[in-house]
Amino acid sequence: MDTVDLARWQFGITTVYHFLFVPVTIGLSVLVAILNTAWVRTGNPAYLRATKFWGTLFLINFAMGVVTGIVQEFQFGMNWSSYSRFVGDVFGAPLALEALLAFFLESTFLALWMFGWDRLPKLVHLACIWTVAIGSMVSAYFILAANSFMQWPVGVTVHRRAELADFGAVLTNKVLLATFPHTILGCWLAGGVILMAVSAWHLARKRDADVFRPSLRLGAVAVLVGAAGTLISGDVLGKIMTQTQPMKMAAAEALYDTRQPAPFSLFTIGTLDGTRPLFALEVPGLLSQLATGSFDGKVQGVNDVQREYQRRFGPGDYRPYIPLAYWSFRLMIGFGMLAGLVALVLLWLTRGGRLRGKGWIWRAAVWSVVLPFLAHSFGWVFTETARQPWIVFSRMKTVHGVSPSVGVGTVLTSLIVFTLLYGVLAVVEAGLMIKYGRMAPPSDDVTEPGEPSPAY
Repeated sequence: MDTVDLARWQFGITTVYHFLFVPVTIGLSVLVAILNTAWVRTGNPAYLRATKFWGTLFLINFAMGVVTGIVQEFQFGMNWSSYSRFVGDVFGAPLALEALLAFFLESTFLALWMFGWDRLPKLVHLACIWTVAIGSMVSAYFILAANSFMQWPVGVTVHRRAELADFGAVLTNKVLLATFPHTILGCWLAGGVILMAVSAWHLARKRDADVFRPSLRLGAVAVLVGAAGTLISGDVLGKIMTQTQPMKMAAAEALYDTRQPAPFSLFTIGTLDGTRPLFALEVPGLLSQLATGSFDGKVQGVNDVQREYQRRFGPGDYRPYIPLAYWSFRLMIGFGMLAGLVALVLLWLTRGGRLRGKGWIWRAAVWSVVLPFLAHSFGWVFTETARQPWIVFSRMKTVHGVSPSVGVGTVLTSLIVFTLLYGVLAVVEAGLMIKYGRMAPPSDDVTEPGEPSPAY
């Protein structure tokens, strides 16, 4: 492996690991806010206990997300300095707004919510957690603005580096406008699965049904909304991807030659080098509908896009690794829809005040906790690897973004150290989630402002 390969591995590991916590944090912030609202409106102590219980898990994930996110900035400076110089003028504005505005809202109002149970009026305290939830989504928007620029660079002039010419164009990038709802809905799915899995564990042991039955149903509804929403937003995103990065769409479907109409591949076996198919099971015309909105639409194939890119950008291989793009795309969809199926079954079994279910469904619900993490991980693998060889599409190749003064030994050392560090953090995170997830919900004691504070 050379420096580029090692730097890409490190970026992939740190990014995917960081994004294990991001969707849970965003999803749980909304769900905790909903439970808090239910308590304020009804006065039902079960909702208060649920708010405190899930709030603890939310706080753990929020802290881990902050810690793992810091590493991202270090590797930009160390491994990707050429890339950082190229995009610095563009990324500076949205990332500064994310840190100074959105993250400020999250951290400040999260502290007020966490320590303000007996110090703030109920409605003010409730407004704090909703501000956290809104701030987390605003934060995601600014970060996705930077990533969407990598997919479809707009609002810049390029003179050896990208110089920001229209900040509004960056914030209204059509890739961003489709990616943002797709990501947020995926976060709701992740947060909902956490509620489902942990609640199922407690309900299987007949513990605190007054707290965990409504939590399970809320989580299942969030999963269904997230699953359905990601399908709809993913359809929109697929059409935009066809317009902006036709090679990525062709790679996602292992479509080697241009077809009209184009079939959707349910299963394809290709050569090991990913240059041609050997066997394919297809649905006629479906890919045309997904990519163009018409069952008779024309979809470009890998080979034709390769020839077009060679004419536009010069000699070179502009194909990503097709098997990785093809399977990561399908695994992303498959794991997300499987979580939706589990949620649908749980809603049916707990309808009308019921609490039915044999051991297998509770075990399935508990193990479903891995599904959103797998879906998100494969989604990001597809998004970033299927764009290759570009680090900024059509503007900068990945091989040109690596720091020129960093050698193989340096990157390899940092890769090993950070991987081991993340392994330790994973053990800590898992331990904390298991510890607090198995605990009984806190008491429903809340004092009025000025009275002695109960234990959180």
